[in-house]
Amino acid sequence: MKAAVYRGAQRFEVTEVPTPEPGAGEVLVQVRQSAICGTDVHAFMYDIAPPGSVIGHEIAGVIAELGPGVDRFSVGERVVAGGGDHPDGAPRSPRANPRYNYRTMGFQGGVTGGYAEYQILPEWRPTRIPDNVPDEAAVLTEPCAVAVHAVRRSSVKLGDTVAVLGAGPIGMLVTQAVRAAGATRVLVSEPAPGRADAVMELGADVIVNPFEEDVVKRLVELSDGFGPAVVFDCAGFNDTLNQAFEATRRAGQVMLVAVPWEPLPIDPVDWMAREVDFRTSFASEPEDWRISLQLLSSGRISASALMSEASVISLEEIQQAFEGLMKPSSQLQMVINF
Repeated sequence: MKAAVYRGAQRFEVTEVPTPEPGAGEVLVQVRQSAICGTDVHAFMYDIAPPGSVIGHEIAGVIAELGPGVDRFSVGERVVAGGGDHPDGAPRSPRANPRYNYRTMGFQGGVTGGYAEYQILPEWRPTRIPDNVPDEAAVLTEPCAVAVHAVRRSSVKLGDTVAVLGAGPIGMLVTQAVRAAGATRVLVSEPAPGRADAVMELGADVIVNPFEEDVVKRLVELSDGFGPAVVFDCAGFNDTLNQAFEATRRAGQVMLVAVPWEPLPIDPVDWMAREVDFRTSFASEPEDWRISLQLLSSGRISASALMSEASVISLEEIQQAFEGLMKPSSQLQMVINF
């Protein structure tokens, strides 16, 4: 099979590797589409993916072969690569470590991921894709689950005014998820015109351009002088976390969804007297995947505005795509089509 093997030093090699065979309790998934995740871009940028590994985890595919003893799926069923509940006794991921550190433990070798034509998964992990959800929407189930998880961990309530800093793919999905959770007004900070247009189509009420306006002042003005009830930092840039704290209303909440890899300056003296709560959100749980598929199936979350024709690439274009994503970009969600 064809796979993009990471060789280290910010270099992929698209090459032929043996097609894996499913063992007992495993399924072989033929990958139809694989989305490029920001965390994979970080692994590439900071050269922390193990050399010789195949990364990628946002996939939509079809069951190609069953290992011995598998009776949960049939060949030909469409699935995403998550959403199943971890059974008792199955090997745990490093994330189960009570002292888990994403920077040092987040990328492990030895597993072939989604930037390949086929992937082995334990039988319990995949989830069936609803018939009315096409592959190009289903491939965004994992990032959608990240957004759903962040909103479910937040204190968003029916009728709240919420702000989202950054309208990349996760920010666009958070915008839709907070709508589904009952927020009645969503304010988004985003400088890139293409992303700003897309997130407006997806339900944002107002776009604030941080290159042209004082973000904090504008968000406070747009929320009756109090500030948003919850601010989601989906950008993780040098100033966005501090903007989130400064904009949030008294007893409001800041949710850090982005994964910043550089130290971020904050000035607690400017906002701590308002007793702002701070919470982080990381990745997702199986239930978030299932909720995401329900939201995609019902149309309450749309994937179409997150992608354009230029967003869909071949596996052979992965090196160029990752190099481009290392820099600030107006690019929407990128997807590898097999």
